[in-house]
Amino acid sequence: MFKGHFASGSITGTGAAINVPLGFAPTLVRIRNRTSRDELTWDSAMTAGHGTKRVAAGTATAITANGISPYAGTDIASVGFTIGTDTDINVTAELLFYEAYGQD
Repeated sequence: MFKGHFASGSITGTGAAINVPLGFAPTLVRIRNRTSRDELTWDSAMTAGHGTKRVAAGTATAITANGISPYAGTDIASVGFTIGTDTDINVTAELLFYEAYGQD
């Protein structure tokens, strides 16, 4: 049973880094690009900017730049994560869905 925090939502891609405030520090983040169906997953054992990316064709790769990073924010309400500039995931004007989980 999961005991902690959960948030989900959607955001429009910009091609530039996007800070997503959650009010908690995530330990697992999943992002899916609605248009391309490409997905990116990050967990707290990974370095900032890393992730496991699966493109719609089914190929999975570990990326080491432009992925997902924790975001410390300026106060507790803005703590969350940053979506990097990976060109398969964060595409200008394309809808991104996210799920984020955090431990207590």
